[in-house]
Amino acid sequence: MRKRTLVSVLFLFSLLFLLPDQGRKLHANAEDSSDEVTDPPKVEEKIGGHGGLSTDSDVVHRESESMSKKTLRSSAEKFEFQAEVSRLMDIIINSLYSNKDIFLRELISNASDALDKIRFLALTDKDVLGEGDTAKLEIQIKLDKAKKILSIRDRGIGMTKEDLIKNLGTIAKSGTSAFVEKMQSSGDLNLIGQFGVGFYSAYLVADYIEVISKHNDDNQYVWESKADGKFAVSEDTWNEPLGRGTEIRLHLRDEAGEYLEESKLKDLVKRYSEFINFPISLWASKEIETEVPVEEDESNDEETETTSTEEEKEEDAEDEDGEKKQKTKKVKETVYEWELLNDVKAIWLRSPKEVTEEEYTKFYHSLSKDFTDEKPMAWSHFNAEGDVEFKAVLYVPPKAPHDLYESYYNSNKANLKLYVRRVFISDEFDELLPKYLSFLKGLVDSDTLPLNVSREMLQQHSSLKTIKKKLIRKALDMIRKLAKEDPDEIHDDDKKDVEKSGENDEKKGQYTKFWNEFGKSIKLGIIEDAGNRNRLAKLLRFETTKSDGKLTSLDQYIKRMKNGQKDVFYITGSSKEQLEKSPFLERLIKKGYEVIFFTDPVDEYLMQYLMDYEDKKFQNVSKEGLKVGKDSKAKELKEAFKELTKWWKGNLASENVDDVKISNRLADTPCVVVTSKFGWSANMERIMQSQTLSDANKQAYMRGKRVLEINPRHPIIKELKDRVASDPEDESVKETAQLMYQTALIESGFILNDPKDFAARIYNSVKSSLSISPDAVADEEVEAAEEPETTEATETKSDDLAGGLNIEAEPVEQQEENTKDEL
Repeated sequence: MRKRTLVSVLFLFSLLFLLPDQGRKLHANAEDSSDEVTDPPKVEEKIGGHGGLSTDSDVVHRESESMSKKTLRSSAEKFEFQAEVSRLMDIIINSLYSNKDIFLRELISNASDALDKIRFLALTDKDVLGEGDTAKLEIQIKLDKAKKILSIRDRGIGMTKEDLIKNLGTIAKSGTSAFVEKMQSSGDLNLIGQFGVGFYSAYLVADYIEVISKHNDDNQYVWESKADGKFAVSEDTWNEPLGRGTEIRLHLRDEAGEYLEESKLKDLVKRYSEFINFPISLWASKEIETEVPVEEDESNDEETETTSTEEEKEEDAEDEDGEKKQKTKKVKETVYEWELLNDVKAIWLRSPKEVTEEEYTKFYHSLSKDFTDEKPMAWSHFNAEGDVEFKAVLYVPPKAPHDLYESYYNSNKANLKLYVRRVFISDEFDELLPKYLSFLKGLVDSDTLPLNVSREMLQQHSSLKTIKKKLIRKALDMIRKLAKEDPDEIHDDDKKDVEKSGENDEKKGQYTKFWNEFGKSIKLGIIEDAGNRNRLAKLLRFETTKSDGKLTSLDQYIKRMKNGQKDVFYITGSSKEQLEKSPFLERLIKKGYEVIFFTDPVDEYLMQYLMDYEDKKFQNVSKEGLKVGKDSKAKELKEAFKELTKWWKGNLASENVDDVKISNRLADTPCVVVTSKFGWSANMERIMQSQTLSDANKQAYMRGKRVLEINPRHPIIKELKDRVASDPEDESVKETAQLMYQTALIESGFILNDPKDFAARIYNSVKSSLSISPDAVADEEVEAAEEPETTEATETKSDDLAGGLNIEAEPVEQQEENTKDEL
């Protein structure tokens, strides 16, 4: 939709460029006598107070007819737009902006620019500011719900009559050709502030606009238009003298009534213009309690209702002269006053050395709308210079959102706000930070960032890439610093010095807290961000066989590696408790090797991307290829058990076992099942089988080849070797070999394809141990003969019937005998 709109705009611009540039200024008389309005006299008094926006009630009455008709004043100097330009304005108003709320952002931004200009001029000439209220550099917003008018006023530089025509009629003036030329020559849509496009966003919510402006070098003028092809400019002799600056009055459409609510305007200012350099105030209402005297009638009524105790209190309340104090009551009253809306300062514009820790914390709570007392774990405040200049503040929140990893790849939610010249643009630019860092909160403010005309889209992807690269680098440095300053993260050799100093107690355990909240994001970053994989790997934390329940890093693991150890050993599973009992660790632990525990499901994916670190390869101890020292008898054992391994492999042909080998990883377990180096581990198979939309065909393709490794030193294996040597066709030996393989599958973490077969083999083994015949079966159940159904209810019913007929109920046999006698 956005692309089609842009193409349409470009097409119209092309048409306009071909049209001859002709003067459009028409000094017209009133077209219709109904449009004639007598120019009202100039106001002599101001109301409203505080030097803010004010309205004379008489002026409102005199202007009510004109405003209700929303017609241009007959005395004004009128200008007519070309039909093509009117169509262009219609596109800008109805298609260029996707969100009506941004009109207030645009008008406040224009007001801020006007204030910046007068402040700049005041650096060399202080007299341009004037005196009193005129010298106050501020922005004021006021509502008139009865007339549906929203007013925005600034005390900026103001506009002369010529400025009003050029600046606000830019799209409509003969300079349209310059607008088109600008686009055709450079294709740059960064035209904000040059052609007044942002001002026209006001027509998203208003059908008639008045702009009252006063420049130091000219009289006060009014610009007005309904965006229907005309606008008019006239000298202002009826409104309040502004002194200097501009007031914009929006006569809101019927469907834009929500912008007459104070709460809505407060939200918009907080969202888009919170960090504007100048104070923004709203003429807001509030209820207060005041004491007013009670009239005699009310006083008498109250006296009749009071108790004797209250009467005694009133007597005690007499003053020294013996006169009673006048009775009062509290009533609620609605009052209006200027309410400051942007009290939070833009701390990112200051030097990081000048900002205190309390200010950073306060700014975080304001930015993230986090109203708890918890401080952010860390923050980074920096300025970036180069091709794209920007300032940024990044925070690590104290806690992860509950839905951080829900719909991780489908969510466009971002916590990074984009500002251009302190004006909020959007928080939906997910290109500024990768998804794995989406938990960070903060903002980016740039004075040079290229946007489109509506400020809703970034234009140059090269700028985005530059910003993104620097933000990632700074974010990772911030997290690394968090770990570096945590005393728990310091190596054992340096701990004594830290303990003696007693410093950084507040930072103790901070990185462990970070890892528990956001560790999964770091793992996802290793998977997704190849360019920063090594930096992210330094931030990894895990438990090991030697970490005593504490988290350790890869750097600490490598520092503790044994001499001659070339690989980093790890094992994956569902829990640490399960992995500690794994048979794969037996020989490694006996020889003093350290093994990493990976218990998060994402770890299986992680280790497919993290192939090495600091020239050290990673080795899954549950897969083939494990090398643990050298065994002097390895060749002898392989030769001695050659017949058994060959026989066992043939016996497991139906189980898709690739090979049977002598193991170098077992100490106390007779056998285990390992997978091929590049196939799925047992843990990965279990994870994939639990997926809702898993494909069985793909699983069969990715499942690694299984290898049975046997422990030649175990007595069971030795006895099995002797039995096979004496009688390789012994069915009991084959049964035992099959049962041992299935048991090894379970112990190695695999899921059996046929649990029923495994259970049957277990029961047969139990029978053998109890000297029960293999052919013995369970006794069949003896079914009882069926008898006529006689219920207690039936007997009771028969007895009742007999009693009702005064007949004694007799047994069936007796009844039959009596019948025979009668016959």
